[in-house]
Amino acid sequence: MTPDQILERLVAFPSVVGTPNQAIVGWIADYLEQAGARVTLLAGPEGDRSNLFATVGPADQPGYLLSGHMDVVPAGEPGWTSDPFSLQRDGERLTGRGTSDMKGFLACAVAALPAIARRPLERPLHLAFSYDEEAGCRGVPHMIARLPDLCAPPLGCIIGEPSGMRAIRAHKGKAAARAAIGGRAGHSSRPDLGLNAIHAMAEILDQAVTTARRLTKGPFDENFEPPYSSLQVGTIHGGQAVNVIPDQCTIELEARAIESVDPVGLLAEVEACLTTLTDRGFTAGWEVLSSYPALSLAADAPLAGLMEELTGQTPLAAVSYGTEAGLYQAAGMPAIICGPGDIGRAHKANEFIELAELTACVRMIEALGNRLVL
Repeated sequence: MTPDQILERLVAFPSVVGTPNQAIVGWIADYLEQAGARVTLLAGPEGDRSNLFATVGPADQPGYLLSGHMDVVPAGEPGWTSDPFSLQRDGERLTGRGTSDMKGFLACAVAALPAIARRPLERPLHLAFSYDEEAGCRGVPHMIARLPDLCAPPLGCIIGEPSGMRAIRAHKGKAAARAAIGGRAGHSSRPDLGLNAIHAMAEILDQAVTTARRLTKGPFDENFEPPYSSLQVGTIHGGQAVNVIPDQCTIELEARAIESVDPVGLLAEVEACLTTLTDRGFTAGWEVLSSYPALSLAADAPLAGLMEELTGQTPLAAVSYGTEAGLYQAAGMPAIICGPGDIGRAHKANEFIELAELTACVRMIEALGNRLVL
């Protein structure tokens, strides 16, 4: 099958983050096994989702790993002009949810594998497809933990997030958390008898804004835009009616950290402020929803040089969004980002990828395969 034919099949699976993914995993596994790959399905603790790991060539030798996620964000944005889960073709443009982020890369890897599998490989090529990346990289840590049992340490990991087929050496780390305050409800005419959870949350919001402003003063890394770490509150929920003292308020916030800064640590001041509310009768809950470290690959690293040779472009120093690459690096494996499509098209109505982008990605993977042959 051609990359666009495979992409059509992959887009048809509504593998929305946080939902069961047996259908897409099963189809990919069957295709790869028929192509000669050794496939292992790695069930996550949720019980209804799995990572997929596949190998061609000698697994006991160090080779290269192509990483991607099978999940997509929901397709509820207004503006879709077609069924998001049915690939639409308009000349060179292929439209559908996940075409750029990042089923396009998965399709290229799957399409390129059969020809590589037929060759006399001295080193292996691995495919590592994860679940729930869009929920803060929740699936891939379970797969990374199993890699020592599945293969020799890879020489490099290529994470195929959409980058216009230009490799990227670094990205920020991220941590997200939920803060919940419980108060005491009552009639709004007697605020002295209640505990207003929204008013208490205002103190937490003030600390979050204070921290965010402080981060703009550094430390700095000019490779990023913005060149500093950041913090923001993304959601807030609370209250029942204007004349009822609100007894619940919840916010979700995130921090994005430049390299060498711990993203979870950036939330510490907000968490500390939250815990002080218990002294005044409130309940306070804090949950880290997700976290992943920054990626930082040196400009002179062998993997960076390899990607420049394979793509014909000097790798980009850094981007501000995050990927699973930092988790591979934290586990001791060199990692870099490179994939078809454009991150600017992701998470939007009428997400698309170009046929030429798929072709360029397949050529890159085939060129990588040439380096694994005896």
